Formats: sequence, C-alpha cells, structure tokens
Amino acid sequence: MNKNATHGFDARSSGSALDEPLIPVRARFFTSMALSNLGVWMAFFAPIQILLAQQMEVLAPTHKESALGWVTGIGALVSLFANPLFGAWSDRTISRFGRRHPWNIGGALVGALAMVMLGRQGTLLGITLWWCVAQFALNAMLAALTAEVPDQVPVTQRAVCSAWVGVTQPLGVVVGALLVTQLAHGIAQGYLLVAVVLMLCALPFVGLVRDIPLRHDQRPRWDGRAFLRGFWISPREYPDFAWAWATRFLINLGNAIGTLYMLYFLRDRLHYERLFPGKAAEDGLLIVVAVYTAGVLVGAFAGGALSDRSGRRKIHVILSSVVMTVAALMLMPSPTWPLVLAASAVLGLGYGIYVAVDQALITQVLPLATDRGKDLGIINIANSAPQVAAPAIAAILVTQLGGYPALYLITAIFTLLGGVLVRQIRNVP
Repeated sequence: MNKNATHGFDARSSGSALDEPLIPVRARFFTSMALSNLGVWMAFFAPIQILLAQQMEVLAPTHKESALGWVTGIGALVSLFANPLFGAWSDRTISRFGRRHPWNIGGALVGALAMVMLGRQGTLLGITLWWCVAQFALNAMLAALTAEVPDQVPVTQRAVCSAWVGVTQPLGVVVGALLVTQLAHGIAQGYLLVAVVLMLCALPFVGLVRDIPLRHDQRPRWDGRAFLRGFWISPREYPDFAWAWATRFLINLGNAIGTLYMLYFLRDRLHYERLFPGKAAEDGLLIVVAVYTAGVLVGAFAGGALSDRSGRRKIHVILSSVVMTVAALMLMPSPTWPLVLAASAVLGLGYGIYVAVDQALITQVLPLATDRGKDLGIINIANSAPQVAAPAIAAILVTQLGGYPALYLITAIFTLLGGVLVRQIRNVP
C-alpha cells in the first residue's frame, strides 16, 4: 500500500493538504488546469520551434543550427534540475494561498518577464541567460500544476484529468506556432504575445481552484542534508516508483527519437517536395502534426475514461506502447504520404492513451504525501532527459547505423520495452 494513503478524509473537506482526496472534482478544475498547462507548453514550444530559431538566423546565420542547439540544450539541462527542485520547495511552502499556487502564479509572472526580455536580446549570451530564466520559471509552474493532481483529484478521476492535461502539450505546439506566425509582427512582438497569453492562461486556475494550505505542524523540520538526500528515491524501498520512472523514460525516449527528425524525414526520405511541387516540407510537417494531435485527443479522452471506469492502469499503458510500436514499424519500409499520415494518427492515438493513463498510474506510486511535488519532479526528469539524449542517438542512427529504417526500429524497441516494464509494478492494477 502507498504510504500516502489515508482513511476516510478528503483534503478539501478536512482542511488537510496531505490527505488523499475523495470528493470528485468538477469541470472547472479540469478546464482551468488544462488552460494553465496549455499556457506553459505554448511558452515552451513557441520559442523552441520558431522564435529562438529566428533569432539564431539573425545572430549567427552561418552556424544557426549549432547555436540553436547550444541554447536549447542548456535550457533542457536547466529543466532537469529545476522541476524536482521547485516541486520540493512547493511541498514545504506555507502560505494562505496554499502550497502550489504561489509557485504557479510566481512562475507565470517570471516566465512572462523572461519572454519579454528574450525579445529584447541582441547577443547569444543574453538569449541563453534569459532562456534559462524562462526554463526555471516555467518548470516552477509545471511542478506546481503536476502536483495538484494527487493533491486534489481522487484516484477514480485521475486518468480523465491526465487526459485533459496530456492533450495540452501537442495543442501547445499548434497554439504557439499559430500565435507567433499569424498574429505577431516580428520576434519581439511574438515574445510579447506569448507572455500575455501565458498570464491569461495561468490566472483562471489560481482564481477558481482552492489550494489547501499546509499547516506548520505538517512541514518537516529543515535539514539541508536530508533535503538533498530526498532527491534519491531507493528502487529497493520503492520499486513501483522505480519501474514507473523507467517505463516513462523509455517510452518518452522512443517518442523523442521517432519524432525529432520528422521534417528531415519528409524532405529526404519521403521527398515530399518532389511529390507535391510548390509545397515545402514544412507544409507537410504541419499536416502531420495536425493528424498526430487529433490522434492524441481521441486516445487521451477515450483511454482516460476507460481506465478510470475499470480502475486498471497497466493494461492501458501496455496497449499504448504496442500501438506506438506499430506506428514506428509502419515507417520502416519505403514510405508513402498516406502511410505517413496513417502512422501519425496511430502514433497520436497511442501517445494519447499513454499520457492519460501513465500520469494517473504515476500518482498512485508516489512514496509520501509530504513529497508529492518533489517526487513528481523526479518523474518529470524521465520526460526531460530523453529530450537531451534523443538528438545524439538519432543523429548516429540516421548518419551511421542504417538511416531512417534503423531510427524507427530503435524507436519501436524502446517503446515496446517501456510497455513491458510496466508489468513489474505490483501495487497498481
């Protein structure tokens, strides 16, 4: 049994921040939390996909690829440490507004400031420094929002809640791209729009959802060494948590490897521009992203509802890994445009099921109620670390070890292995 289990109390009715929630949350919780997450992912992806790339074209036109790689790589490294750190600090926060809300709204404010400042930078160093500030701020928001699920959502609603949250990541990609390409005129205005939308998305959740304050007697006495030791969670003592982390790392690594070079795949393997004269590979990529996103929406809400209704998690994670494996294998032979679209839909369907159900599963293997934010931050390393490792692995596969067929074979292997390992989790059905 998890050590965060309680007996007969609801966090919102009893006034305790640490009790397991039992009363169902309402639609405004789902929608406002999804909106806040959408703002976070939009603020992550609009710069990564477009604005930072445009700045590199201006500042370093002859080596823009490597310059962008350095900026985004350093930012990804910051996020590895920032998420569990802010999660741990939010676990210990005592305020009349609760544990999580101060970090949520504070992260939004600092993140918005960082976006505005990014638009004013004219040097590579300045852009790197402010992008790191943005990473710290956005990860503070993300850590606080992620911890709100086990804090406030009963187990029987967590997969549906995770579906609402999970679909915001691909939607954030689309919303961010549309925002800065269709509404903004120039880089600085693009960053300003991202800052404004980030704040607008963050406010409803903070204003509409009560965050139960932590009592002084519930906060552990400060011990710096114990605080640092807490970032190591023993796989021997908490094996379910370790297996859940490994599952997430492998599936996200497979997904990152498989999607990283999709633009180059369309241009160099499918020869999209030859198939459709007058069209750029970027046009094809937008279509692929739209199809993938539609698949995620269907998979997340259908998978989340079925999982909550049955109470079973592992079988749905296994199913999602099999579906994503099939999508990767579809891209190994000589591709056609209809096959690419079909594979995108299948991949989105599988990933949608996965993001809804796996996040719900994760909340059921957390070691202690007092450390939910920190422990979920450690889990989020399994999201961030693949983004650091995938470029190196994918580059070697494409250039030296068999090209795109090898890339998608390895994608399939990692993804399927992640689904196999989830069977090792014992205390979640």
